[in-house]
Amino acid sequence: MTFARLTLVLGGARSGKSVHAEALIEAHPAPWLYLATAQAYDDEMRARIGLHRERRSADWITRDVPIDLPEAVAQAPGPVLVDCLTLWLTNIILSEADVAAAIAALLAACATAPGPVVLVGNEVGLGIVPDNALARRFRDEAGRLHQRLAAQADHVVFLVAGLPLIVKPQPGAAS
Repeated sequence: MTFARLTLVLGGARSGKSVHAEALIEAHPAPWLYLATAQAYDDEMRARIGLHRERRSADWITRDVPIDLPEAVAQAPGPVLVDCLTLWLTNIILSEADVAAAIAALLAACATAPGPVVLVGNEVGLGIVPDNALARRFRDEAGRLHQRLAAQADHVVFLVAGLPLIVKPQPGAAS
């Protein structure tokens, strides 16, 4: 079986993105690196993060990288899962970092990562136009980030109600 070097998994909230992405990485030999971008600012978010960690086996190594994602991807020794791009982008925007430079660094890291990379992102552009400038900027930046990563990716999957829709077939897949 041929594996994709770079896979992008997109979908809405609770669409099954993370479970699907984990299964893609688990097709490779362990250990697997989980790069988590969420920050726990309240009890509800701490509980969400805890549920994500509890469902994975001991073969997973988790690193929290709310900002330094490109560096972590570049240094990953083997299969890596990034969950999630949109939380990372939120952290970049709210930290007032250079969004274009951060995205360029992530694209470069994905292109040179030593092992397979699976990226998870929330598709936020299917709803109404947000009513404030920050939310519109976030939606636009997320759309541009996903477009650039999809262009670079070998495999792109869109999850709907737990069902994967193949947007860009992986190498060696029957068309």
